Amino acid sequence: MTYPAGDSLLRLPQVLELIPVSKSAWWRGCRDGRFPKPVKLGPRTTAWRSTDIAALIRQAPSPACEEQAVPLD
Repeated sequence: MTYPAGDSLLRLPQVLELIPVSKSAWWRGCRDGRFPKPVKLGPRTTAWRSTDIAALIRQAPSPACEEQAVPLD
């Protein structure tokens, strides 16, 4: 998976290619603070900073790590 360089702006379809959630789940997460806040470019145009999306991906737990996790009982 390649990430855009620098602090470019990503539109929703680009974000959802990197973060596999539904549109409604993404907007709910933005509203709840789980996902980065959008940048309004116009009345009907929204984008996200690529650096914010990259940081979100870095902090998310890897599915491979979760499968190998050992309970601490």
